[in-house]
Amino acid sequence: MTQRFESVDSVREGLAKVEYLADDAIAGVAFLADRLGKPILVEGPAGTGKTQLAKSLAEMLDARLIRLQCYEGLDESKALYEWNYKKQLLRIQSEAGDESTWDEIQEDIFSNEFLLERPLLEAIRAKDPVVLLIDEVDRVEVETEALLLELLSDYQVSIPELGTLEANQIPLVLLTSNNTRELSEALKRRCLFLHLDYPSMEREKEIVLTKVPGLTENLADQVARIVRSIRNLELKKHPSVSETIDWARTLILLGIEQISEEDAAKTANILLKYRSDIEKVIKEFSSNSKAHFDAPAS
Repeated sequence: MTQRFESVDSVREGLAKVEYLADDAIAGVAFLADRLGKPILVEGPAGTGKTQLAKSLAEMLDARLIRLQCYEGLDESKALYEWNYKKQLLRIQSEAGDESTWDEIQEDIFSNEFLLERPLLEAIRAKDPVVLLIDEVDRVEVETEALLLELLSDYQVSIPELGTLEANQIPLVLLTSNNTRELSEALKRRCLFLHLDYPSMEREKEIVLTKVPGLTENLADQVARIVRSIRNLELKKHPSVSETIDWARTLILLGIEQISEEDAAKTANILLKYRSDIEKVIKEFSSNSKAHFDAPAS
């Protein structure tokens, strides 16, 4: 098996080049997943960069990202494969006047020509470099989760009409979960585990400085401090890292160099998506204005 990464440091450095700031845990798990040929199960709150990690690894490796977006009701025909029934019917009709036996027709229509590959099968049969993202796996039912087990342990798919299709490659696989339900032990055993939480204030400051051109150190520090204070409140939904970045970009576009209470209130809808959350945060800004909006000591 071709090794993608030379070392843990090379993972960290490679991700930094595509503007993903990885810590030792992230870089270490990615390195081990490659060497051991195992998937990574990435758990954590929504908005902590789980999906972006897969995208950044694909960009770093110059690999194709194949994404299976999970949802309630996802089944084998959308995740693994299905047969092109219309094309099969046309073939049957075209051969109706021939002297072909049913066994011959059946062997013909259940061949690769009529197989529609869905993301899981497409990923293991691809010949170009692939990163497979199974996003929000906790949204599917336990029965659907079982579809993943053969693929994630042996990197093969069993199709009754064709037999076992083995992988042309072992893709780098990431499964993300917002932990809305407990995943099965069988699935967890097949994966390396990585928990992503919201970044520390200093790391979030680094992230926004990396992602937002023209952002000053002072404004980045204030953005990180205010977002951290908001996440300490009881809200329906805390700001994600991507929303922090959007807020910093908004401040730049508005020409704001030092965030005031009024600025924060007017732009709170960039960070927060529920009216009750916005009202609670604005009230917090008003009652603790000095703590939030005084310039940090130099």
